[in-house]
Amino acid sequence: MSGIDLSRISVLVVEDSPFIRSLIVNSIRILGVQSVKSVDDGAEAIEFLKLVDQSPMKAGMMSVDIIICDWEMSPVNGLMLLRWIRRHKDSKDRFKPFVMITGYSEPKRVQEAREMGVTEFMSKPFSVNALADKLKSVIFKPRQFVHTNSYFGPDRRRQEIPFNGEDRRKLTYDSPEVEIVNV
Repeated sequence: MSGIDLSRISVLVVEDSPFIRSLIVNSIRILGVQSVKSVDDGAEAIEFLKLVDQSPMKAGMMSVDIIICDWEMSPVNGLMLLRWIRRHKDSKDRFKPFVMITGYSEPKRVQEAREMGVTEFMSKPFSVNALADKLKSVIFKPRQFVHTNSYFGPDRRRQEIPFNGEDRRKLTYDSPEVEIVNV
């Protein structure tokens, strides 16, 4: 990501494998991110996010801009952490970009993560370039958030495709069922 200054971005890495965690952290640092915090599981991530909100100086980080998280961890896995961030009353930033990274990339898992509100999804093994692409996507192509009775998260539509015909997606800002939130 030459030419792009990522030194002011802060990233929280949530991964239970020390080896993979060090790969992710070192890859992010190679890309120029200077403020990186890593924790072992979703429970530690929740506690850290609360600490950042209550006492940034004590946490050593003023804010968390992006979360990169593994799926399979114990006692709180990545999907449970994502659910807490998107839906829990104690979550202070429900719009936080969340990159799920996992070795379990079958379509059912991808769909489950999308339905929970994941911003980006990556499969292991990964490359530094793939990680850079995901970071560029969440930074330079932010998507509006959609809030319905059953979903809160980034708009799943990524591209504007020309369509000939009547648009039946009648989303308006005054619709009682759907709220579109621009971040």
